[in-house]
Amino acid sequence: MSIKIAGSWRLLAWRRITNGSTITFPFGEDAIGILIYTEDLKMAVQMLSANRPLIDSSDALGGDVQQRAAAYSTCLAYFGSYVVQGDKIIHQVDGSLFPNWSATMQARPFAYDGTVLVLSTPPVESAGVSVVNEISWIRLASANNS
Repeated sequence: MSIKIAGSWRLLAWRRITNGSTITFPFGEDAIGILIYTEDLKMAVQMLSANRPLIDSSDALGGDVQQRAAAYSTCLAYFGSYVVQGDKIIHQVDGSLFPNWSATMQARPFAYDGTVLVLSTPPVESAGVSVVNEISWIRLASANNS
């Protein structure tokens, strides 16, 4: 199926599936986020816990180290470019809040039912535990796609 991926998408859910059956929501069931794919193949994504802890500072780079760690542990963001290859969307990450993803390629197998776009991570195995992340998105209405 050919889909027009360009546009803005609202987060529906980030599900983390362990060993194929245990489901958790890393930022809660009420997490918020946006995924943007542009016509010129650029992308950006942000996902946040809906109830992030505040930092006792008006300086975005200041405040208590523990408060910053708690706040920034409830956010995931990265940007770069993308290409659709078959049943995968490949994100070429230029920069990421999670520094290990910067300058990497992140393949995201996807499914699209005409309404909901679901991006998945390949299974990650660690200490006998398999983890897959499924992130569901719905297109935001615009004058071009409403």
